[in-house]
Amino acid sequence: MASSRSAPQPAFVLHQWDWSETSLILDLFTREQGRLAAVAKGAKRPYSQLRPVLMPFQRLLVLTTRPKAASTDEHADILLLRSAEYAGAGAALPPARLFPGFYLNELLMKLLARGDPHPALFDAYADALQALAVAPDEAPLRAFELLLLRETGLLPELSRTTTTQEPVRPGQHYRLSGDSGLVVAADEAARLPGSLCLALQAALDADDRPALRRACQGGLPALRAQLRALLHYHLGAPALRTRQLMLDVRRLLDAPAPPST
Repeated sequence: MASSRSAPQPAFVLHQWDWSETSLILDLFTREQGRLAAVAKGAKRPYSQLRPVLMPFQRLLVLTTRPKAASTDEHADILLLRSAEYAGAGAALPPARLFPGFYLNELLMKLLARGDPHPALFDAYADALQALAVAPDEAPLRAFELLLLRETGLLPELSRTTTTQEPVRPGQHYRLSGDSGLVVAADEAARLPGSLCLALQAALDADDRPALRRACQGGLPALRAQLRALLHYHLGAPALRTRQLMLDVRRLLDAPAPPST
């Protein structure tokens, strides 16, 4: 775990847990130190100044320090939150986009180790939240999945096949394999056109997030299926909790009303 900070740093709250009657443990995503665990003492008190600040999807400035007894404490990797303030800027996620936001948070918590800085990914996450606040489709989600996989070294190059190193052809179709990377696809429903692979790789190489979202819009159904399979392969889990909860809510809303009594 990195040393304590001497100045506030940008951060987002990914998740929080009850620690006591008055305090919380936070999973923070910071720009300079990556994911951190920090205890926010007294944050649950009704008049705590931290209470309205420690909300998900709000850009914050946080100051953390290491507890004095960290060398002997069994919770030595948990820092103390000394201060947190709203950093402003950005549109709030509307209620209909909260589930996608929590989905991004869960991906970060499961794919990033604590104390591993990813400043470019931090910026991409902040940008994805802004796009989600105004975008009516899922392109920001697919674009962030691609950036997350690339940043963690799990995304193969999309301009050539992984095993044979043959250049991707615009008229050919491909799929993402957890074992073999990018491979030529057989007759499968969710195939990635070569033209899409090339557009995605060009946007990734240019670090152009708006262009990446535009490229994703050109093949959302196939891209969703391929990235979902690749993420599940590396996560070793059949389903993410936020995705399953979102499906359960949709089924509940689509279910016929119970008979009146």
